[in-house]
Amino acid sequence: MVNHTQGTAEASNGKSAGGQRKSFSQNGGAAGDEKKTNRAFFALYLGLFAGMIWGAVKIIEYIFKFTRIIPAFLAEPFYRHDFLLTWQGILVGWLFFIVFSILASFIYMFLFGKVKGPWMGIGYGIGWWCLLYLAIGPWTGMMGWLYYSDWNTILTDFCLFLLWGMFIGYSTAFEFTEEHSRKPA
Repeated sequence: MVNHTQGTAEASNGKSAGGQRKSFSQNGGAAGDEKKTNRAFFALYLGLFAGMIWGAVKIIEYIFKFTRIIPAFLAEPFYRHDFLLTWQGILVGWLFFIVFSILASFIYMFLFGKVKGPWMGIGYGIGWWCLLYLAIGPWTGMMGWLYYSDWNTILTDFCLFLLWGMFIGYSTAFEFTEEHSRKPA
């Protein structure tokens, strides 16, 4: 049962009746109805920010020579390597990383959207690193075989994908499975 006087007071504080927080909500419904997060919009939003943030980190790590793999490595099969070394090519690579992150966010939401905690996200990032750096990347020309890379490149890019996956996984877990933030005080 919802106490309507309490529900209106909480609704004015940015919470719906029952103490549940609103975020990425679908419009509609009567006052006091539970608002659900739109999963598709959340995945799009999360992937956009994951790509923007971690793509920028990839550019910074390349500028400071922590890695030898160019920031536009995902665009390597589609553009000339000389172009990807220019600032315009780096921006194209950043755009490719954003699109890749959006797709990866949708895949994570579909496969692991109900998993609690950050661990699945960490594994998800490691899985993408393995897929890109050990299988797809060398065969498509995105990068050379990992055997010929130095340890700085390997560890830096591994940690980047680990954190990228944790960002996607933990953000999803927090939005859809953290019940303590949804219970009344």
